[in-house]
Amino acid sequence: MVIVYVLLALAVLAVLVAANWYLWRRLFRDTTTGPGRARRTGVVVIAGGWILAVGALVAERAGAPFLLQRVLAWPGFLWLALSVYLLLAVLAGEVVRPLLRRVLERRAPRPAAPAPSPAPAAPPAEPAPPAEPAAPAQPAPSRRLLVSRVVAGAAAAAAVGTVGYGTYGVLRGPRVKRVTVPLAKLPRAAHGYRIAVVSDIHLGPILGRGFAQTVVDTVNSTRPDLIAVVGDLVDGSVKDLGPAAAPLAQLEARHGSWFVTGNHEYFSGAEQWVAEVRRLGLRPLENARAELPWFDLAGVNDVTGEREGHGPDYAKALDDRDTARACVLLAHQPVQIHEAVRHGVDLQLSGHTHGGQLWPGNFIAAAANPTLAGLDRYGDTQLYVSRGAGAWGPPTRVGAPSDITVIELASTRA
Repeated sequence: MVIVYVLLALAVLAVLVAANWYLWRRLFRDTTTGPGRARRTGVVVIAGGWILAVGALVAERAGAPFLLQRVLAWPGFLWLALSVYLLLAVLAGEVVRPLLRRVLERRAPRPAAPAPSPAPAAPPAEPAPPAEPAAPAQPAPSRRLLVSRVVAGAAAAAAVGTVGYGTYGVLRGPRVKRVTVPLAKLPRAAHGYRIAVVSDIHLGPILGRGFAQTVVDTVNSTRPDLIAVVGDLVDGSVKDLGPAAAPLAQLEARHGSWFVTGNHEYFSGAEQWVAEVRRLGLRPLENARAELPWFDLAGVNDVTGEREGHGPDYAKALDDRDTARACVLLAHQPVQIHEAVRHGVDLQLSGHTHGGQLWPGNFIAAAANPTLAGLDRYGDTQLYVSRGAGAWGPPTRVGAPSDITVIELASTRA
């Protein structure tokens, strides 16, 4: 098994090296006439970007001093996003390159016809003074070089623009999305009940207290009856991120704010964070259930907690309940839907996928999860997956805008 992991790691490393050599070649070598400062700068930019990216990832997981995490996070994580879109843009440029060459060939001036020989001129009366030597003409760049520069410039502009706009979208804060979910067991009195679903805030070295305040203000503006924070609240310890999470104490809902763990809580000290969110006024549901006036609200731990002996326990959370009442389950990962179906849950609320976060990552996320985003049905159980409010790694989203979803429950008896 160790040999398999080593071979897999070597294969991934080989792909990364090849991809970055290709980037350097197209962006720096093919756009210059020979070895020099520009090519050396390209090596420094690409290699330095990956050093910062790896450093940011290692610092976060190893619990390095928070100041160091913050110093590395911005340039390192943004390089991860930028390198993805540089590679995609340069690959797209391979399609444009031959077309651009043909256009330049058609517009190139044709050689002029030879001029007729002039009539012999009369000899000058006096010899003309010697002409000053003309400065040597600078050779025009070759057609291949010109095409490479145009394609590389366009690729760089497209990548920077894409990452810039995607980062702005995250830092601006999530938008509110409203979804109506009919539940057959919901009594008529609960028709229109609003649940604000918040997932994947990912407070950390980049998204801090200001972002948390934006999320809280957005949630409160929807005036929900209940708030469900369905995991991946943080990327770091209570010591480092406690002040960033403090605005969560301002969440307001008639039936309170509830919390379940996500996989990143188990990377960050789940027990400490459960205690901290409880101190802030949220109610953790650790494989537990609460009987609300019109339905049961249950929550299970994330599957990552199994490594620490604190995984999901569906029987503890869902057995011995009145099955005539509607049941809403909070579970971080969509893959937990199969257990929800087996236990007769009416609606599961999840996050985790980020909707893919960075296109074309949505294809990978869709392959790993039963539902990527939105509302889906599995037998008699409905599943809603939020794209999440924040972002992990690069503070950037492309093709998967962040959201806070207000689920409006509808009674079929109304």
